[in-house]
Amino acid sequence: MQSTAWLSLGANIGDPQAQLAEAILALDMHPRVSVTARSSVIITKPWGKTDQPDFANMAIAVSTDLKPLELLDVCLGVELAMGRIRKEVWGPRLIDIDIIAYERVEIVSDRLTLPHKFAHDRSFVLDPLREIAPDVADWIVTLKR
Repeated sequence: MQSTAWLSLGANIGDPQAQLAEAILALDMHPRVSVTARSSVIITKPWGKTDQPDFANMAIAVSTDLKPLELLDVCLGVELAMGRIRKEVWGPRLIDIDIIAYERVEIVSDRLTLPHKFAHDRSFVLDPLREIAPDVADWIVTLKR
């Protein structure tokens, strides 16, 4: 059975626009993931750790038969294949791929929280998400109040 998930992508070192495109292509080439919608790219100031370059951010929708944790593993695999090294929380990155929501599933685990635990508070996640799934963005905001 196919499910829809919404992902947030961001990058702020290297060539962010090219890295976003590469990540989308890698996800879409996965045999069990199909990109069905993509927002425009927005440029935003860093969140959390502010002494770094601005971010290019966007949202995509994917159709998949993967379960949430399996999709997380695919996203982390794309990040790793693209050269992401996790040095510091909220630090600079070549690529960041977060699952923002998966259908209307709510999960809290050591590996994954859905909807994303900070999404309701981050305009760089909500604004692109509103372009492709305004109802999902509204659900996240309502749920987290």
